[in-house]
Amino acid sequence: MSTRLPFIPLFTLSMAAFVTIVTEALPAGLLAPMAQDLQVSVAVAGQSVSVYAVGSFVAAIPLMSLLQGMPRRRLLLCALAGFTLANGATALIGNYPLMLVARAIAGIAAGLLWALLAGYAAAMAPAQHKGKAIAIAMAGTPLALAIGVPLGTFIGNLIGWRLCFAALSGLSLLLMLILRLTAPEQPGQSARQRLPLRDVLKLPGVGSVLVLVLCFVLAHNVLYTYIVPLLQPAGLAERADAVLLLFGISALVSIFITGLWVDRYLQAMLSICVALFIAAAALLQLLPTYGWAVWLAVIIWGLAFGGAATLFQTAMVVRAGQAVDVAQSMLVTVWNLAIAAGGMLGGVLLDGPGVASFAPVCLGLLAVALWIVWRARQHPVRKGLTSQP
Repeated sequence: MSTRLPFIPLFTLSMAAFVTIVTEALPAGLLAPMAQDLQVSVAVAGQSVSVYAVGSFVAAIPLMSLLQGMPRRRLLLCALAGFTLANGATALIGNYPLMLVARAIAGIAAGLLWALLAGYAAAMAPAQHKGKAIAIAMAGTPLALAIGVPLGTFIGNLIGWRLCFAALSGLSLLLMLILRLTAPEQPGQSARQRLPLRDVLKLPGVGSVLVLVLCFVLAHNVLYTYIVPLLQPAGLAERADAVLLLFGISALVSIFITGLWVDRYLQAMLSICVALFIAAAALLQLLPTYGWAVWLAVIIWGLAFGGAATLFQTAMVVRAGQAVDVAQSMLVTVWNLAIAAGGMLGGVLLDGPGVASFAPVCLGLLAVALWIVWRARQHPVRKGLTSQP
């Protein structure tokens, strides 16, 4: 195998991640025009986001378990075809129930794509650069949050929300062509190589990575989902857009740094990632009414979150071995579960003890995450990504 990274297919995977995130989050910024056009309430239109998440949550593990024997490039092309179909249908359909079906198809495609992305990126890279390959493939995520969703929201409100989904459909089609021409084929697993789900879960470290993801992403979504009330004590609620932009920029910096060092210092970077998030939550707890402290906390939080997906998926690649795709589907499911649970937990906290309880709860979750990372030092694994998760 060449010692050089295949940048064109890796960049294409990154753009596929970009499409996935923008497809998921864009309706949140376009609820008003979508509701008016589809003749439903804003609250009802908001279910288009929920249906997408449910599709992704429900489909990831069953699909990967069923399709383990299928060549990986073909599976990725099928996932992108799902986005092409679903976003194209969303752009054209005037019937709300049918639009929800299209959103569910997009969510199913997302569950499949996220399960494949890290393992496929790592498989096409030389051993010493597998973590960097995953970082490149994941770069589309913070790019979508920092630029794609705000830009799509602006354009959608300016010239029409349907054109945004049509553009996403066209981009997916283009990515399918590029992947077909440039990405290497990777065979699926033979029947003898496949492990039952329970055996994958029993692989050393796989369960620990899943609990780490649950704690970290749950803490993130408690804060991120209710960012506006979180900013109110410092008088920054009306500047939520600027705060989220700063968060996205910090996340982009983080994923660049992660790509440079993940292959050599995975364990250390996992520790730093969780420690940074703890520092951000501590600032929000100790100085919630000071604007400068909140801005600083958002920067630190973005640095913690930006590279987290790369670190978690790289850790899973190391731990799961040949069962990586099924293990990644578990990670996708836990990630989506944490997103949904974060919204529910944050809502309970907001209606109960109030926004002041957010940081203490997050600190508790992150303490568990830090303990898991520290405990992993006692369970060394094979080299390859040159450090242990």
